[in-house]
Amino acid sequence: QGTAAPAAAAAERTPYAYLDELERDTPRGAMRGFFAAAREGEWEEAARYLDLSALPPGERETAGPVLAQRLKRVLDRALWVDLEALSDGPAGDLAEPELADHRERLGVVELPEGGRVEVLLERVREDGARVWKVSSRTVARVPELYQVFGYGPLEEWLPAPFFELALLEIQLWQWLGLALLVLVAWGLSWLLSRVALAVIRPLARRSLTDVDDRLIENGAPPLHFLLALGVFTLGVLALRLAVPAERFLLHTVQALVVLAVVWLAFRLVDIGSHWSGDRLAERGQVSAISMLPLARKGVKLFLAALGVLAVLQNVGVNVTALVAGLGVGGLAIALAAQKTVENLFGGMTLVVDQPVRVGDFCRFGTQTGTVEAIGLRSTRIRTLDRTLITVPNAEFSELQLETFAARDRIRLLHKLGLRYETTPDQLRCVLAELRRLLDEHPRVLPEPSRVRFVGLGASSLDLEMYAYVDTDDFNDYLAVQEELLLSTMEIVHAAGSDFAFPSQTLYLGRDAGLDAERARAAEARVAAWRAAGKPEGEGGA
Repeated sequence: QGTAAPAAAAAERTPYAYLDELERDTPRGAMRGFFAAAREGEWEEAARYLDLSALPPGERETAGPVLAQRLKRVLDRALWVDLEALSDGPAGDLAEPELADHRERLGVVELPEGGRVEVLLERVREDGARVWKVSSRTVARVPELYQVFGYGPLEEWLPAPFFELALLEIQLWQWLGLALLVLVAWGLSWLLSRVALAVIRPLARRSLTDVDDRLIENGAPPLHFLLALGVFTLGVLALRLAVPAERFLLHTVQALVVLAVVWLAFRLVDIGSHWSGDRLAERGQVSAISMLPLARKGVKLFLAALGVLAVLQNVGVNVTALVAGLGVGGLAIALAAQKTVENLFGGMTLVVDQPVRVGDFCRFGTQTGTVEAIGLRSTRIRTLDRTLITVPNAEFSELQLETFAARDRIRLLHKLGLRYETTPDQLRCVLAELRRLLDEHPRVLPEPSRVRFVGLGASSLDLEMYAYVDTDDFNDYLAVQEELLLSTMEIVHAAGSDFAFPSQTLYLGRDAGLDAERARAAEARVAAWRAAGKPEGEGGA
């Protein structure tokens, strides 16, 4: 066989020209012809691919089609044959030394009780030619295998079309069974979950915490879905589908199970976040509460990544190589997503440094608004016009941020302009009454609190009223300010004065000209200084 193996390999690379009308010259051609005849329901023709030499000649014509149909069922259920893996040369596969040259193994059927049955092709002589057929030894085991992998009592209960009509290797009765199975799985899981909730909810209401109530309400939908998937999986195994169809459905169920587990984990993360927020609020650690949304999103992103990797692994993707490839391509991704990474770190800076928190009313740049959310990429702010501004975190963290939520008091500062007709005594009266007003008001802090006469304006006597209102609520501050301003008006009017407004006073009169007598006296004095020889300007000395 040392020289035969290279020759067989060379033959594999060259398409074989079949001589047998059924293409039984090679193992691949024989099985391809068998499956083609089986898909068309031509069981008499499919029987020609079986070695029936062990049967009595009188039984071959009637037993052959039945054995072919049953073998196809066994192969569908227990051994899916890859035609491309079979040899396409007349000599068969010479790479298995434990087999004779005239045999080739299709595979091994594992029996539930632990036995093993080899499914073999054998090269036999027929009408003077050598062709490949399913071996007589395998054909002899078909009735035994069909007892295990056949339809059972369904074959007697259902009409033949339910088994003969098929789509995607799934027979008509199996399609109907899948549709019914979906309804049964969903209905049974719903019923079981309702019963479980009816038992658990009264017990949860007796507890002192609401965590168990949240667990029940938030965890019920994904658990319901998982229960439905479990019932559906048991039903799929009972439908006895073909190997590829069953594998596809089971892989799909596995992917859905992973998604359901991730869904449940998301719900648990939300519950844990709410619980942590309540505990932090009770302890007065308000600054730490604003970190919870970003932490919750980060944990969910990590769980979603794990879920995607689990799904890919279940469908046959090499996750180890994928993770290694991600490590190699991480630098390129980081460079391509530079702005995204910059915004991510900007969001982390906002959460850790906390210049503003969610719910704070702040001024950023030239605009003001209330922070609604600090996300992984951007911060959303609701303006006074009720519009929503989205600012990238990298840009937002570099702005000068002024938060009004952190102030413990609000400043009251007003300049009052009184008319120039106000006398000094009236002004002293107004100042004294305003100081008394601030000192006696329960919402005004005593220090610093002042009312001063600060200037002579162009059209008014200017007073400054300065104090702090003991509140951090702006609406409350406006109410106090309104009350103080109304009282100020009453004090000014009670003193007989009034508030000034920009004005000009024009005085009209006749011009008397220069005083001639005084002018002559001044000139005489200067003339006397000159006659005495005194420097000008020192005559008075």
